[in-house]
Amino acid sequence: MNKPQENEYAQSPYTSRYINLVEGNDVLAQLRKGMNEVTVLFTSLTPEQLHYRYAPGKWSLLELLRHMVDTERVMSYRALCIARGEKQALPGFDENIYAQHAASTIGSFADVLKEYQLIREANLLLFNSFTEESLSQLGNANGKDISARAILFVIAGHEQHHLNVIREKYLGNV
Repeated sequence: MNKPQENEYAQSPYTSRYINLVEGNDVLAQLRKGMNEVTVLFTSLTPEQLHYRYAPGKWSLLELLRHMVDTERVMSYRALCIARGEKQALPGFDENIYAQHAASTIGSFADVLKEYQLIREANLLLFNSFTEESLSQLGNANGKDISARAILFVIAGHEQHHLNVIREKYLGNV
Protein backbone atom coordinates (compact mmCIF):
# COMPACT_ATOMS: atom_id res chain seq x y z
CA MET A 1 0.00 0.00 0.00
CA ASN A 2 1.42 3.36 -0.97
CA LYS A 3 1.25 6.51 1.11
CA PRO A 4 -1.79 8.57 0.25
CA GLN A 5 -1.40 11.18 -2.44
CA GLU A 6 -2.07 14.79 -1.50
CA ASN A 7 -5.39 14.66 -3.39
CA GLU A 8 -6.56 11.96 -0.95
CA TYR A 9 -6.87 14.33 1.99
CA ALA A 10 -7.49 17.98 2.68
CA GLN A 11 -4.37 19.74 3.84
CA SER A 12 -4.43 20.40 7.55
CA PRO A 13 -1.62 20.68 10.07
CA TYR A 14 -2.61 17.46 11.82
CA THR A 15 -3.36 15.23 8.86
CA SER A 16 -0.18 16.08 6.98
CA ARG A 17 1.99 15.87 10.09
CA TYR A 18 0.65 12.45 11.07
CA ILE A 19 0.90 10.99 7.56
CA ASN A 20 4.48 12.25 7.27
CA LEU A 21 5.43 10.50 10.52
CA VAL A 22 4.79 7.10 8.93
CA GLU A 23 8.00 5.65 7.51
CA GLY A 24 7.62 3.81 4.24
CA ASN A 25 4.46 2.52 2.62
CA ASP A 26 3.58 -0.50 4.76
CA VAL A 27 1.15 1.12 7.17
CA LEU A 28 -0.05 -2.26 8.46
CA ALA A 29 3.52 -3.14 9.47
CA GLN A 30 3.78 0.29 11.13
CA LEU A 31 0.56 -0.40 13.05
CA ARG A 32 1.87 -3.80 14.21
CA LYS A 33 5.18 -2.23 15.21
CA GLY A 34 3.37 0.57 17.02
CA MET A 35 1.28 -1.91 18.99
CA ASN A 36 4.44 -3.63 20.16
CA GLU A 37 6.13 -0.33 21.06
CA VAL A 38 3.11 0.93 23.01
CA THR A 39 2.74 -2.36 24.86
CA VAL A 40 6.43 -2.57 25.80
CA LEU A 41 6.60 1.08 26.79
CA PHE A 42 3.45 1.17 28.89
CA THR A 43 4.09 -2.14 30.65
CA SER A 44 7.51 -0.82 31.71
CA LEU A 45 5.98 2.15 33.55
CA THR A 46 5.49 2.36 37.29
CA PRO A 47 2.12 3.42 38.73
CA GLU A 48 3.67 6.80 39.53
CA GLN A 49 4.79 7.25 35.92
CA LEU A 50 1.31 6.31 34.63
CA HIS A 51 -0.17 9.22 36.60
CA TYR A 52 2.62 11.71 35.88
CA ARG A 53 1.79 14.98 34.09
CA TYR A 54 4.70 16.91 32.64
CA ALA A 55 2.85 20.22 33.11
CA PRO A 56 -0.36 21.44 34.74
CA GLY A 57 -3.37 20.76 32.56
CA LYS A 58 -1.60 18.05 30.53
CA TRP A 59 -2.85 14.49 30.43
CA SER A 60 -1.28 11.78 32.56
CA LEU A 61 0.20 8.86 30.64
CA LEU A 62 -2.84 6.75 31.52
CA GLU A 63 -5.11 9.48 30.17
CA LEU A 64 -2.93 9.69 27.07
CA LEU A 65 -3.32 5.96 26.48
CA ARG A 66 -7.10 6.36 26.84
CA HIS A 67 -6.92 9.20 24.28
CA MET A 68 -5.02 6.93 21.88
CA VAL A 69 -7.74 4.26 22.27
CA ASP A 70 -10.54 6.76 21.71
CA THR A 71 -8.84 8.28 18.68
CA GLU A 72 -8.18 4.91 17.07
CA ARG A 73 -11.79 3.92 17.66
CA VAL A 74 -13.09 7.10 15.99
CA MET A 75 -10.61 6.96 13.11
CA SER A 76 -11.18 3.27 12.38
CA TYR A 77 -14.94 3.89 12.26
CA ARG A 78 -14.30 6.67 9.75
CA ALA A 79 -12.06 4.39 7.67
CA LEU A 80 -14.71 1.66 7.68
CA CYS A 81 -17.47 4.06 6.65
CA ILE A 82 -15.45 5.59 3.85
CA ALA A 83 -14.08 2.25 2.61
CA ARG A 84 -17.65 0.96 2.39
CA GLY A 85 -18.71 3.95 0.28
CA GLU A 86 -20.43 6.17 2.86
CA LYS A 87 -21.16 9.55 1.32
CA GLN A 88 -22.67 11.28 4.34
CA ALA A 89 -20.33 13.61 6.20
CA LEU A 90 -18.89 12.06 9.35
CA PRO A 91 -18.67 14.21 12.47
CA GLY A 92 -15.51 15.49 14.05
CA PHE A 93 -14.64 14.91 17.67
CA ASP A 94 -13.08 17.04 20.37
CA GLU A 95 -10.43 14.96 22.12
CA ASN A 96 -10.46 17.25 25.15
CA ILE A 97 -14.19 16.73 25.72
CA TYR A 98 -13.71 12.98 25.30
CA ALA A 99 -10.87 13.04 27.85
CA GLN A 100 -12.95 15.09 30.27
CA HIS A 101 -15.81 12.61 30.12
CA ALA A 102 -13.49 9.59 30.33
CA ALA A 103 -11.62 10.91 33.38
CA SER A 104 -13.98 9.50 35.99
CA THR A 105 -14.37 6.12 34.27
CA ILE A 106 -10.96 5.64 32.70
CA GLY A 107 -10.60 2.11 34.12
CA SER A 108 -7.55 0.28 35.33
CA PHE A 109 -4.31 0.47 33.42
CA ALA A 110 -4.55 -3.24 32.56
CA ASP A 111 -8.05 -2.75 31.15
CA VAL A 112 -7.09 0.28 29.06
CA LEU A 113 -4.00 -1.46 27.68
CA LYS A 114 -5.99 -4.60 26.84
CA GLU A 115 -8.63 -2.47 25.12
CA TYR A 116 -5.90 -0.76 23.09
CA GLN A 117 -4.45 -4.14 22.05
CA LEU A 118 -7.83 -5.63 21.12
CA ILE A 119 -8.86 -2.60 19.09
CA ARG A 120 -5.55 -2.63 17.25
CA GLU A 121 -5.78 -6.37 16.53
CA ALA A 122 -9.37 -5.99 15.27
CA ASN A 123 -8.37 -3.01 13.14
CA LEU A 124 -5.45 -4.88 11.61
CA LEU A 125 -7.87 -7.60 10.51
CA LEU A 126 -10.30 -5.01 9.16
CA PHE A 127 -7.67 -2.92 7.38
CA ASN A 128 -6.07 -6.02 5.86
CA SER A 129 -9.43 -6.81 4.24
CA PHE A 130 -9.62 -3.46 2.44
CA THR A 131 -9.04 -3.61 -1.29
CA GLU A 132 -7.17 -0.99 -3.27
CA GLU A 133 -10.54 0.27 -4.47
CA SER A 134 -11.92 0.61 -0.94
CA LEU A 135 -8.73 2.27 0.30
CA SER A 136 -9.05 4.85 -2.47
CA GLN A 137 -12.64 5.74 -1.61
CA LEU A 138 -13.05 9.38 -0.62
CA GLY A 139 -15.39 10.52 2.09
CA ASN A 140 -15.82 13.49 4.35
CA ALA A 141 -14.85 13.52 8.02
CA ASN A 142 -14.76 16.57 10.23
CA GLY A 143 -15.70 18.73 7.24
CA LYS A 144 -12.71 17.62 5.16
CA ASP A 145 -12.34 15.15 2.31
CA ILE A 146 -10.16 12.14 3.06
CA SER A 147 -9.57 8.63 1.74
CA ALA A 148 -9.75 5.45 3.80
CA ARG A 149 -6.03 4.95 3.03
CA ALA A 150 -5.16 8.38 4.44
CA ILE A 151 -7.04 7.56 7.64
CA LEU A 152 -4.95 4.42 8.17
CA PHE A 153 -1.80 6.53 7.85
CA VAL A 154 -3.27 9.13 10.22
CA ILE A 155 -3.87 6.41 12.84
CA ALA A 156 -0.27 5.19 12.58
CA GLY A 157 1.15 8.71 12.55
CA HIS A 158 -0.99 9.84 15.48
CA GLU A 159 0.38 6.98 17.53
CA GLN A 160 3.95 7.78 16.48
CA HIS A 161 3.38 11.42 17.42
CA HIS A 162 2.32 10.42 20.93
CA LEU A 163 5.20 7.96 21.32
CA ASN A 164 7.54 10.83 20.44
CA VAL A 165 5.84 13.13 22.96
CA ILE A 166 6.00 10.46 25.67
CA ARG A 167 9.72 9.96 25.14
CA GLU A 168 10.48 13.67 24.94
CA LYS A 169 8.23 15.22 27.55
CA TYR A 170 7.30 12.42 29.92
CA LEU A 171 10.25 10.07 30.08
CA GLY A 172 13.22 11.93 28.64
CA ASN A 173 14.05 9.60 25.75
CA VAL A 174 13.30 6.16 27.17
